[in-house]
Amino acid sequence: MNENTTIGTMPILALRGLVVFPEQTIHFEVGRIKSVLALEAAMKKDQMLLLMPQKDIEKDDPGLRDLYQMGTVAKVKQILRGQGETIRVLVKGLYRARIQELTQNEPHLFGVVASVPQTEVTDNLSSRALRREANNLYGKYLELADHQAQPVLLKMLSSGDCGFLADSIGQNSGMDFEDKMQLLMQLHPVRRLEKAVRLLQKEIEMVRLESSIHEKTRYNIDQQQRDYYLREQMRAIRDELGEEEDNEFAQLEKKILLLKLPEDVEEKLLKDLSRLKKQPFGSSEASVLRNYLDVVLELPWNNKTKERIDVSAARKVLEKDHFGLEKVKERILETIAVRQMAPENPAQIICLVGPPGVGKTSIAYSIARSLNRKMARLSLGGIHDEADIRGHRKTYVGAMPGRIMTAITQAGSSNPLLLLDEVDKMGSDYRGDPSAALLEVLDSEQNKTYRDNYLEIPFDLSDVMFIATANTMDTIPRPLLDRMEIIELGSYTDEEKLMIGKKHLLPKQMQKHGLKKAQLRITDDAIRDMISCYTRESGVRNLERQLAKLCRKVDMELLQGDCGKRITVNGSNLEQYLGTRKYLPDRLPLTDQIGLVTGLAWTSVGGEVLEVEVNIMDGSGKLELTGNLGDVMKESAHAALSYIRANAAALGVPEDFYKTKDIHVHFPEGAVPKDGPSAGVTVCTAMVSALTGVTVRSDVAMTGEISIRGRVLPIGGLKEKTMAALRHGIRTVIIPKDNERDLEEIDPTVRQALNFVSAQTVDAVLDTALNRGVGELTPTLLKAIPEEVKEKCRKPGIRQ
Repeated sequence: MNENTTIGTMPILALRGLVVFPEQTIHFEVGRIKSVLALEAAMKKDQMLLLMPQKDIEKDDPGLRDLYQMGTVAKVKQILRGQGETIRVLVKGLYRARIQELTQNEPHLFGVVASVPQTEVTDNLSSRALRREANNLYGKYLELADHQAQPVLLKMLSSGDCGFLADSIGQNSGMDFEDKMQLLMQLHPVRRLEKAVRLLQKEIEMVRLESSIHEKTRYNIDQQQRDYYLREQMRAIRDELGEEEDNEFAQLEKKILLLKLPEDVEEKLLKDLSRLKKQPFGSSEASVLRNYLDVVLELPWNNKTKERIDVSAARKVLEKDHFGLEKVKERILETIAVRQMAPENPAQIICLVGPPGVGKTSIAYSIARSLNRKMARLSLGGIHDEADIRGHRKTYVGAMPGRIMTAITQAGSSNPLLLLDEVDKMGSDYRGDPSAALLEVLDSEQNKTYRDNYLEIPFDLSDVMFIATANTMDTIPRPLLDRMEIIELGSYTDEEKLMIGKKHLLPKQMQKHGLKKAQLRITDDAIRDMISCYTRESGVRNLERQLAKLCRKVDMELLQGDCGKRITVNGSNLEQYLGTRKYLPDRLPLTDQIGLVTGLAWTSVGGEVLEVEVNIMDGSGKLELTGNLGDVMKESAHAALSYIRANAAALGVPEDFYKTKDIHVHFPEGAVPKDGPSAGVTVCTAMVSALTGVTVRSDVAMTGEISIRGRVLPIGGLKEKTMAALRHGIRTVIIPKDNERDLEEIDPTVRQALNFVSAQTVDAVLDTALNRGVGELTPTLLKAIPEEVKEKCRKPGIRQ
């Protein structure tokens, strides 16, 4: 390749988004002042100037760094001045060149220019084939692009220069600016033509795609124009003949009139139908109106199911579908009885509150079946937008009615039962508060004229029966909670789970897995082990999953034929089917110990026993609390310590223990968060036992909040806690005096098996839980013991 040859100085003109190739003629517009001055300077001299493409087309005043390294020396052929300051110029490219030195930047670019010759190559068979391929491709391109460049094609066909062909293709095609610059900067003619062929093939595919898109678009437009023209002709013909329109508009009008809607509603719908008739076919407004009318007419305005209000029939349905939950069933039957006695009153709005898996949703389905009402379920968990409840304005793109009206449409009845599931899990953000939108829905005084934002017409919801479900009442807003009748569902006892598993879950899973009664037998002990060792829940969902898992294993064994035609599952072989037991029963201390007390706790999956351990060490009076405790539980421990310090003498505790002893209170299972005030008496008993050295009865469990004056305050979750005590072999349970009224709600099996001791003060708790002699009893209990009993206890051989 020859070296660059300096050819002298000349004006330099920067091009934006344009490339000029050698031996190519092109015209373009010049508008920048620098470019116009460079053009005038060239015309004054020899009409020669260097055309240099700039890298960033948005830069208005480019410098040397803003220009590409390669450009084209061109000769100005013609200049035409148009309106304003724009000049149209015709140039012919001569040869490639680059800037050797920029000598002037103002008022226009000027510098020393050096030519860049292309690499010399010899003609051979390969280059001829490449030229033929390039000519053929360019011919196809001209046909597809409808490009008027026949003279260029003739020059290309008669040329034997690969470089000229590549430059001609680059100049006279729709390639991208960057692709053209690659061709300009490639000095080897054959390689340049090879690159041009590849880029031209890509351009041909692009043109084909554009042509296909254009044809489809033109066809759609032509079809719409044809349909519009024909519809207008049909309308004009009907007007001339005086015939009514027998089309969708007439059918819509007929549907509106047949519904016998209130006068204002009917008038609005007919007005919207009239607007729809005037809309041109295919317009966006016509689509909105048509969808709106379709949604309104799909609503069950006058469709009602005949309600069956019969308490005895409802009782049969509830007893068949659910085991246990006697108080819940009774409360639901009372609601139905009120409905039977006063059917004109609006239906009560019920909220079923309870832990997961206890049957809240299935109870709602049973109520709908017993009342012969159609049912629709609305899942409200995670909803943050008020428009989900009330709907969107129909002016928005993709607008739709709210979930309430959508559910009524799905039910197909104007008096369905709507289940508002997970009402406690709604949220709120900048889009509104969905719970506030529910206030109107659940208010019997307001929902007679409920207006959805999309419908904009009133709909009567007074005949709809609403049942909500929730896991907790804490997260339900107070105004919404005030509109609902609360029915609480507690945890199932182990005996209830056993009966549910035997009577409901096991037959269901056996049928689902194709098993007959003669093929599988599961003993009661096996089901009890499933409940205690494989599930830990308030409801029965996981129990059903374990039964399904066992049925799958049995299916496999029966098909393999290794175990005969009948399989019996009992407690001894249960692990073969369900694997190692996940939960082992909590091991309570076998002997009475010092500083170790069994408490009772409530969790979302039922009750649990909770051990409290206390160690006393020489120190300076520090209190250490461990076991992942919450603030309320820590405060209960401090309250217990305050009571012990204030009553140290009466309790038999050294009065200076808070100066000379450190107390460490620990709750095992430190990975599990714990909180709540109900462990106050448990902590206090453990501290007194550790400080006095008196052992605590291992068969006693307790629960209750403590005050700094020694009062035992009431707690919640007593039903679940007592079931946990029975499950873990506890014989005596100490409860607050104020919780005696809650014993009526406890399962009779639990009441008969446990001995309940009610305590109003901490003294009563300590007298029951600690293994004290007569001399160690608190003054309160000591006064209540007759003298003859005291004398018998003082005799030798009698345990005090």
